[in-house]
Amino acid sequence: MARADVETVLRCYPRIYFACHRRHVRDGRTQALLSAHQASVLDHLDDVEGTSLLSLARHMGVTASTMSLTVDRLERGGYVTRARSKEDGRRVDLRLTAAGVRIKRQQKVLEPELIAAMLRHLDEGGRQEALRGLELLAEAAGKMMASGKLNRFLRGGAV
Repeated sequence: MARADVETVLRCYPRIYFACHRRHVRDGRTQALLSAHQASVLDHLDDVEGTSLLSLARHMGVTASTMSLTVDRLERGGYVTRARSKEDGRRVDLRLTAAGVRIKRQQKVLEPELIAAMLRHLDEGGRQEALRGLELLAEAAGKMMASGKLNRFLRGGAV
């Protein structure tokens, strides 16, 4: 594989992402506006399995104090709860509320209307070619994840 292939993906993907990514998420029930970052935090939480603030901060690459501020806002909005861990009383677990689960379910990284607008700039042949290319890349990503290469890479190993 040529280095130019990698460079093409690195050059093209950010252009698509920046043109079509969702900047805010609106709670359909309350009409409250959440930032994409807040919605991303909700995406990493569960309503049953608790997650510690420290492990969430580490996973998302921010300090515990930064994550605490974000969680404070989400808790005030009714999207997250904090409760003492049953396994370790020193630890506080974060869980999604019903409202947090609702936002997590409606959350999409890309804005469908912007994707449709982008696709309208292609003729039928170009659109089908582009979509097939995305399907092939997604298939390759699935194979890479199934092979365990992503986990090895994240632990500092080679792919």
